[in-house]
Amino acid sequence: MSAALALWKRCEGLPFGRAVFSRLICWKAPYFGSIRPRFEEFRPGYARVSMAKRRAVTNHIGTVHAIAMCNLAELAAGTMTEITIPPTMRWLPKGMAVEYLKKAETGVEAHASVGEIAEGPGRDVPVTVEVKDRAGETVCRAVITMWVSPRRKA
Repeated sequence: MSAALALWKRCEGLPFGRAVFSRLICWKAPYFGSIRPRFEEFRPGYARVSMAKRRAVTNHIGTVHAIAMCNLAELAAGTMTEITIPPTMRWLPKGMAVEYLKKAETGVEAHASVGEIAEGPGRDVPVTVEVKDRAGETVCRAVITMWVSPRRKA
């Protein structure tokens, strides 16, 4: 089990555990702290991470900024990939294709999903992320290509 998944399992049932887990992830990867994410669900193959609508993540027309949604999508996809790959593998984001479908006028949730990732040679693995508003409407869709390859031997 990855360290991130073990930490999630320890925090999940505690009072404020999800908030603590979210803060710890942002401590490890500080850039993501700018959106103040909150992990809601986290398991191999799936992650749901939310972000409140607040001034720091809005644009000039008062909706959630497109790049804030990209940031949320990358966080959900990356952490989910980390707990999905076998321990002998590693990953790096390689590219992102994004569609902005509708204005995000409320807080949003990123739903990242991927099928099983088996051991093997280095390869591209597409991770799908749907960003939904509070009404459940998809406002942004991203496919993040992860380069998954064997870890280097020490």
